Amino acid sequence: MSDTLSAAEARRVALAAQGFSRRRPAARIAPRHLHGTMGRLGVLQIDSVNVFSRSHYMPFFSRLGAYDPALLDRVFVNRTTHYVEYLAHEATFIPVEDWPLWRFRMDDFRARRDANPSSWPDPRTLDWVRAELAERGALRSAQLRDDAPRERGSWWDWDEAKQALEYLWRVGEVSISGRRGFERLYALAEHVIPASVRDRVVPRDAAIRELVERAARSSGIATAADLADYYRIRDRAAVARAVHELADEGRLRAVAVRGWEQGGRAVTAWMHSDAVLPRRIQAAALLTPFDPVVWFRQRALRVFELDYRIEIYVPAHRRRYGYYSLPVLVRDRIVARVDLRADRASSTLQVQSAWWEPQGRRGDEAAIAAEIMRAAEWQGLQNISISGWGDAAEAIARPLTSSECGALRHVHPREVSG
Repeated sequence: MSDTLSAAEARRVALAAQGFSRRRPAARIAPRHLHGTMGRLGVLQIDSVNVFSRSHYMPFFSRLGAYDPALLDRVFVNRTTHYVEYLAHEATFIPVEDWPLWRFRMDDFRARRDANPSSWPDPRTLDWVRAELAERGALRSAQLRDDAPRERGSWWDWDEAKQALEYLWRVGEVSISGRRGFERLYALAEHVIPASVRDRVVPRDAAIRELVERAARSSGIATAADLADYYRIRDRAAVARAVHELADEGRLRAVAVRGWEQGGRAVTAWMHSDAVLPRRIQAAALLTPFDPVVWFRQRALRVFELDYRIEIYVPAHRRRYGYYSLPVLVRDRIVARVDLRADRASSTLQVQSAWWEPQGRRGDEAAIAAEIMRAAEWQGLQNISISGWGDAAEAIARPLTSSECGALRHVHPREVSG
């Protein structure tokens, strides 16, 4: 493979590393498909926003197609021996055997408390939370609140108890043992993480090096900043050391990508030794805002010309694209973004806005419409409505309403209003 790639070639390398060069399974999606996809992602970000589908369900739909969300609950969310939650990017699922890799981050949280103890939970609150979890096992935070020791005196404060749970989770004393609905169950780490995993020691530099290599494998091709962001490693000096060690060993290779300049200067990209350059990417997919393909704004802009920021915190009258717009991948390009909402009461998938991106091309609307129809089917929604907001809305509405799309509606005939 050449030491210089075109921007299109770099996109194909990146998408192949994320599993988009593979055909969606023809068979019913099984746990092995989820495990395989998770192996390529390395980490799965969790988010509570549920206007269409919660974020952690989306990467599997994007790569595998329609599947039963209850399968993900069984494999990831309910008490499981395979995955556990930690701050490996933001709040994420990680393989349980990776727990020791995060000891350096747990130690960093503890060091922050030691440096400024007044800004962290009171030691008595920490002791009480530890004792409750030791005696009672896994608990929802509401259960601790309901049984709070209000008679014990003025030291008790529920907000501080919630902070204590989060602090103990961050420093590795507490783990998440599952969820009830979307509410976490907290337990002592010794009740969740096997002793053989908890007792394994991975030095800080070795852990960062391992995570940088995993980020490179999952990215295919990436800058040092991309690699640092994948697992939110703030120690850029440690990331740089890891990159150069991996390069010396042949695990990474420096390449140039035409069009990846920054401020008029070339940007060094690093390609993993396992990366492949497929001749083409045939995928089409709706992406969650927290998909690794687009979650780092600098990378999304550099690789896909996608200037992307979620607008859930922007006042409604100031939103440009919509509350929770999803980037749309067609072949090796991000071609549009669509703001989707599942109206369960009317069994309607609402396309609240649709916008073209710079890499959109004539004809992409058919692939976008097909993915929207698959999304409705996946969510069990019988109808699709599309508003007129956005410069792509009219184009996408045409294939949704045309008789030529009849083959795409073979499971549930849908009414589509423009």
